[in-house]
Amino acid sequence: MSRNVAIVGATGAVGQELLSILEERNFKLDSLKLLASKRSAGRKVKFRGEELTIEELTHDSFKGVDIVFSSAGAAISQEFLPSAVKAGAVCIDNTSFYRMDPNVPLVVPEVNPEDIKLYKPEFGGKGIIANPNCTTIMMVVVLNPINKISKIKKIHISSYQSASGAGAVAMEELKQQYKDIIETGTTTHIAKFPHQLAYNVIPQIDKMTENDYTKEEMKMFNETRKIMHSDVRTSATCVRVSSLRSHSESVWFETEQPVSVEQIREALKNAPGVTLKDDPQNYVYPMPLESAGHDNVYVGRIRKDLADENSNTLWLTGDQIRKGAALNAVQIGELL
Repeated sequence: MSRNVAIVGATGAVGQELLSILEERNFKLDSLKLLASKRSAGRKVKFRGEELTIEELTHDSFKGVDIVFSSAGAAISQEFLPSAVKAGAVCIDNTSFYRMDPNVPLVVPEVNPEDIKLYKPEFGGKGIIANPNCTTIMMVVVLNPINKISKIKKIHISSYQSASGAGAVAMEELKQQYKDIIETGTTTHIAKFPHQLAYNVIPQIDKMTENDYTKEEMKMFNETRKIMHSDVRTSATCVRVSSLRSHSESVWFETEQPVSVEQIREALKNAPGVTLKDDPQNYVYPMPLESAGHDNVYVGRIRKDLADENSNTLWLTGDQIRKGAALNAVQIGELL
């Protein structure tokens, strides 16, 4: 079988991370095509010691391509992925467009790898596999081993999401805001976020929906159920914080039967994609500074909930550009 790969959105933050991870993991491929907008066409990118030229994305870009990684935004996936499938490629979509499509599997390889096959037409699939939202990915990687001990019924979560979750331009905006404030005491450089982020937190990520939850918060509710094949209910508050990279989450969850802290630690100690850092008496717990640039989701501060015998709380942090996006997509490609 040939392994001709294309990346749609190759110049974006996730696209660049995809390139890096494909190289790091020595992903088996015969050729690599980099696709982006017309204004990026012609740029040179190094990969495995060779210089590749970025090509303009068109509906004819997918001839001979076997696997497409798409990370250029929902509208681009909506427009171009059907053309890729028609040309014979399997598409791994890192945007939100196909995630809740009943004919598209939503996959986290550590949790539901068996769902990957559902992309095939004989299972009613569309030739597309969806990559979940970053906060959902990191949470289910940690909660899945606990769910195997006793079914999780409810999840309450507060996320603390870095500027990089909104892209490279957002990271530069945060840096500029700090520079402005240090030099002049104020900043007018507010474009990517609805308010100043420097020296601040913003309790809104994505647009508000009619129920006053944001789209990001509703993604966590809907995607968790689809990935875990569960009727679990998730109530989230997603907050933008002024760190540059890696998201963190404070997670409270209720199980059908009581689960001890020791059981949780033991389950997570050997869980794929998880690094346990939990020695609270010695101030050992995970922070975004140490998870940035790493593959695993770091977890600690595991405690029995004081208000409910069937509940526990924990803290996790992970690099949302890696495990929350590019790495998860590459892992799906490896399983394919």
